[in-house]
Amino acid sequence: MKRKIFLTLAALCCVAATFAEVHIIPRPASVKEGKGAFTLTARTPIVAAGELQNPARLFAQAAARLTKGEMPVVATPAKQAVTLAVDPALASEGYTLSAGKAGVRIVGGSAQGVFYGLQSLLQLAVNGQGRIPAVEIEDQPCMGYRGAMMDVCRYYHPVEDVKRFIDIMALHKLNRFHWHLSEDQGWRIEIKKYPKLTEIGSQRKETIIGLQSRDQSTWKFDGKPHGGYYTQDQIREIVAYAAERYIEVIPEIDMPGHMLGALAAYPELGCRGEGYEVWTRWGISDDVLCAGQEKTFEFVENVLAEVLELFPSKYIHIGGDECPKARWKECPRCQKRMAEEGLKNEKELQSYFMHRVQNYLSAHGREIIGWDEILEGGISKSATIMAWRDQNYGTEAARKGNRVIMTPKWNCYFDYSQTADPEKYETVCNKRYLPLRQVYRLEPYDRLRPEEWANVIGVQCNVWCEYIPNFDNMQPKILPRMAALAETGWALDRKDYNDFLVRLKDFVRTYDYFGYKYADYVFRNIL
Repeated sequence: MKRKIFLTLAALCCVAATFAEVHIIPRPASVKEGKGAFTLTARTPIVAAGELQNPARLFAQAAARLTKGEMPVVATPAKQAVTLAVDPALASEGYTLSAGKAGVRIVGGSAQGVFYGLQSLLQLAVNGQGRIPAVEIEDQPCMGYRGAMMDVCRYYHPVEDVKRFIDIMALHKLNRFHWHLSEDQGWRIEIKKYPKLTEIGSQRKETIIGLQSRDQSTWKFDGKPHGGYYTQDQIREIVAYAAERYIEVIPEIDMPGHMLGALAAYPELGCRGEGYEVWTRWGISDDVLCAGQEKTFEFVENVLAEVLELFPSKYIHIGGDECPKARWKECPRCQKRMAEEGLKNEKELQSYFMHRVQNYLSAHGREIIGWDEILEGGISKSATIMAWRDQNYGTEAARKGNRVIMTPKWNCYFDYSQTADPEKYETVCNKRYLPLRQVYRLEPYDRLRPEEWANVIGVQCNVWCEYIPNFDNMQPKILPRMAALAETGWALDRKDYNDFLVRLKDFVRTYDYFGYKYADYVFRNIL
């Protein structure tokens, strides 16, 4: 499918030609095939100096089973080698890959660009069982923000599984890990000033079984306590692990709603002040942080102070979604706050809340991301909007000048079913339908003028875990749908679904190589 390309900073990419043997995901910008091949073995040196030794080491480890031994990383030039270099004239995340009988040379705009070139080389190596076809590749991403969100609150996922999620992201050339750390069903981050957050807020007494119907009389629970949290040392370990793979970790502390984990631990932070427990069911609770008392903002700032020490990310995600206003309408303190601040309604009270949090983070050199509900009541132009309910919210925000990350649920929510008959083909999942082709159809710039494209900084897939209790269950939910999302972020101007499916048949060999479980519905024509 040919596309009209607008040469703007938001979409500065080249059109790829069709190619037969070089099947890479995301689709490279330019591929020229030659004659001959080069074979990687355990004796093939990787020439890398300075900061390039990190991506070289990671590649050698990843390819070790293929090459029957770990390739040596050397600092001096060598023949019949994989040679790595940096050319600042290239885009920072861009790279060139040249392969022929004499070896392979990868040049990136930075160490990160080299890392992405090595991900492409790894795909070629797996597809060819170590044989690299002669090829010239020029490549760079279309979008700067290419993310994936992992919810560890509905079900706690151990450190090693978080790292495996990051590995899968790296394989797809994604660069932002959005880590959802607080919820009604569990608080997952150690905050030393508030030990009860993990002593009480990270534990629930049981969990609802199966799909949650609207008829509460049908609900059943497993009777098993569930909990877990990440110590600050573990968080530092994960942040460092992601950084080695050129992925920035963006923490989310969701507020002022979705806070039952915190309220169960510190009930004085709520409007009612008592009767809270960590939720054993899914959904949206009416109990939220009280916006009418200063101790709430003192708590938020103290929590964020420790978050800022753990996460060096430019962005801090502060949620802002699904915040019912029922408690605020009943709360004398919240109503007093509204009168004192001249706020017309509870939506403006939420805006007041978010502005205060944003001002605190801004004073500490950070920027906020919020779900699209933070647009209600007004929000600063410096806030980044994550459009999830519908792409229209992102379009509206981009037109107003806010930065936007497109993550609409009908394209990007990977807990949704992948087949029209999930009871027959899938494990328990959200019954909303999101097949692979629908993920691929995401068009982030839809209904925007070319001059507005720059406000859409990227795309993201989200993995909510109400029905994903473990990583084995998660993998076929995200794979291969993550490949479709990754192609939108990296190769937006050259997408072609039919061509993607051809390349996907080779790409899943890389999943097999690493032992990742993936859904094969598209190959069996189950839609």
